[in-house]
Amino acid sequence: MGAPPMTGTRTTAPASGPQAGPPPGAARPRRTRAQRFRRDRFLLLLALPGIAVVLLFHYLPLAGNVIAFKDYQPYIGISDSPWVGFANFSVIWNGDPEFLNALTNTLVISFVQVAFVFPIPIALALLLNSLLSERLKRLVQSVLYLPHFMSWVVVVAIFQQMLGNAGLLNTFLRTHELGDVSLLGNPDLFIPLITAQVIWKDAGWGTIIFLAALSRVDTELYEASAVDGASRWRQLWHVTLPSIRGVVVLLLILKLGDALTVGFEQIILQRDSVGADASEVLDTYVYYNGVIGGDWGVAAAVGLVKGLVGLVLVYLANKFAHLLGESGVYQK
Repeated sequence: MGAPPMTGTRTTAPASGPQAGPPPGAARPRRTRAQRFRRDRFLLLLALPGIAVVLLFHYLPLAGNVIAFKDYQPYIGISDSPWVGFANFSVIWNGDPEFLNALTNTLVISFVQVAFVFPIPIALALLLNSLLSERLKRLVQSVLYLPHFMSWVVVVAIFQQMLGNAGLLNTFLRTHELGDVSLLGNPDLFIPLITAQVIWKDAGWGTIIFLAALSRVDTELYEASAVDGASRWRQLWHVTLPSIRGVVVLLLILKLGDALTVGFEQIILQRDSVGADASEVLDTYVYYNGVIGGDWGVAAAVGLVKGLVGLVLVYLANKFAHLLGESGVYQK
């Protein structure tokens, strides 16, 4: 006698035991904070030295800003120095001419560097990304990265050897009886000069992040746009730039936060050749009034205001990035 015929839909019992996973589409259970801590405990231990360095050398010194509200004298210490309230900020409220000159030069240099220095790494990254030969790309990258590892002393010395009164350019002009030009000692050319130095030194290094962002662009987008008849320029405008817009916005926000810091070493090395009127910035103003002049309270007050302005710029730029649909430095 045969087996009875099977009717209906055959079902399979769900697997059980330790190998059974959650059903497809089901959300994974959220780990508790203790579970995440146990999972990442070794990574946290590896991060402890770095965290200690940041706390010790970046956050702990912030307590020293209290001298902006004191008549600080190093030989009696911070705790015994008398309180003066906001008296040290009078150079800002009353418009001290030296402070206003330093502030004006800082703002002009910051605007020029944001407008002309910041886009250069983006353009270089786009050009490097378009090279087909990987060997040629690595060679060009190595040449562009090299100046970043030179100190500002070396960079300024190279420019002096090239453009100074006894440099290569003026030697060539005198040899051919064409006169000479004063480039390094001309106050009117100081801002273009330091901008060119920054571009030569750091533009290649700045391409690293943008090249990393370009490497993550989906190649299928280029193929689809090519099928639709888009030219290389159209692909650049509609595929490449939108794909790296988030990185560009993030780095621009960070650049604005550091906008009032325009290169202390670079400027102080060339300050004497053009004079304080053309080269004095907030960092050199703090140095000469605090470290050299001994007016520690005023120098700390100016530095504190500079930091607060940078914080406000980051906050406003991040809000503007949110309006553009970007995440910025932090989420809403």
